[in-house]
Amino acid sequence: MTVDRSIEYLTGLVHELRKLPTETEWVEFKHNRADSEEIGEYLSALANSAALLGKVNAYLIWGIDNSTHKIIGTTFVPGSIKVGNEAQENWLLKLLEPKINFRFFSLTVDEKPVVLLEIGAAFRHPVKFKSQEFIRVGSYKKKLKDFPEKERALWRHLDQTPFEAGIAETHLESDEVLRLLDAPSYFELLELPLPDGRAAILDALREDNLIQPCEAGGWNITNLGAILFARKLDDFPKLKRKTTRIILYRGKGRVETQREQVDGKGYATGFEGLISFIMALVPTNEVIERALRKTVPMYPELAIRELVANALIHQDFFVTGAGPMVELFEDRVEITNPGTPLVSTERFLDTPPKSRNEALASLMRRFRICEERGSGIDKVVFQTEAFQLPAPLFEAPEGFTRTILFSHRTLAEMDKDDRVRACYLHACLKYVQRDFLTNTSLRERFGIEEQNRSMASRLIRDAADARAIVPHDPSAAPKLMKYVPWWAAPDHMKAEQAKNEKVT
Repeated sequence: MTVDRSIEYLTGLVHELRKLPTETEWVEFKHNRADSEEIGEYLSALANSAALLGKVNAYLIWGIDNSTHKIIGTTFVPGSIKVGNEAQENWLLKLLEPKINFRFFSLTVDEKPVVLLEIGAAFRHPVKFKSQEFIRVGSYKKKLKDFPEKERALWRHLDQTPFEAGIAETHLESDEVLRLLDAPSYFELLELPLPDGRAAILDALREDNLIQPCEAGGWNITNLGAILFARKLDDFPKLKRKTTRIILYRGKGRVETQREQVDGKGYATGFEGLISFIMALVPTNEVIERALRKTVPMYPELAIRELVANALIHQDFFVTGAGPMVELFEDRVEITNPGTPLVSTERFLDTPPKSRNEALASLMRRFRICEERGSGIDKVVFQTEAFQLPAPLFEAPEGFTRTILFSHRTLAEMDKDDRVRACYLHACLKYVQRDFLTNTSLRERFGIEEQNRSMASRLIRDAADARAIVPHDPSAAPKLMKYVPWWAAPDHMKAEQAKNEKVT
């Protein structure tokens, strides 16, 4: 793992595990037997058992007598084993689902060679090896499906354990915690003075569940603490793929990359720097105000801030191998995060906020990085209208959530989908403001002159034909017609209410 495991720490750990009266469901001792298939099954069984028992890690140790727990040494050398032409460690990782963190340590204990395999506990789903789930029953490795009570208990535990409560690193000394976490940023974001003394700093971090006392002594850093305040996310193997990637492309496609950077800091401590870096890559326009020429970014910074914050906070951290990404093209910015949205993309603007990661969202609100009232998307739409940009596009490609901001295009350059989407989001924005889309409001949105009312009328007609918007009062005179989003239509709302009552 990236966090150093000193020889002293590993040796002490081996001696502590040897003190166990018998093998447990999260510790297994071996002499020399190191069959690759069997190791894969043990990875599944021990990871699942560790999760069920609330352990951060499980262990498989070679060179220890199974009965007496005496150190007898081993001939097993992990790095020398291959399966076919592939290194054993890579072969094992490829066949595990979902991927978990594990690492072999070779060391000498009492002048005898010992190999320690540290295995991260399962998260979100039971771990499978070759599509089969295993579990420990006492000191035996069994198929999980043969023990339905354990399977139910494991699923209950995994379902009830949020990402933030997981442990990113365990059994750390105080100075190691403060080396890994940017504690001064925590107090700066809360606008509090840095306390005097290490103990007071650690106590404040503990109060917000950024760290926890470790049963074995020292401290554990929680996922919440690491993802928000890591000096380097690479220091935490479980989280290093959750760094934010920023990619600048040449042109409109992904063929040629001009620049790429990975922001490796924790989300809270690195947020302002992340936004500054993105805005430095955003193209600019020159506008004339009162005879003065002024350079402004193509995209409103407030919209970028809200969308990046949303991508960080609402991502599904249990999706392995993927993290937030900001891609800048000649004509658009795409902001993507792992995880299917919890609400329909059509209802982003009006639906009360929901989050997979409540503790993370709560702290980010306290740091004033994200919206507390769920009005972030309202601001994004408002800002794009103020900048006279095409309406943003919200998508949900399989397993991901993506928002696209488009660069300036005239109304004539927008296609029909652009115009309908702009009308729909304008109606949504008006509706949450207890107002309505009208010919006048739409002309203001697109910058259409009074004498071109018929142009706005055609835009409204296209959006109504697409059932994106509907009349608030169909019997009103044409010049007094007001419109709402399709989901706010009286008949639709009545049907939805009846459906909800039926479910209740």
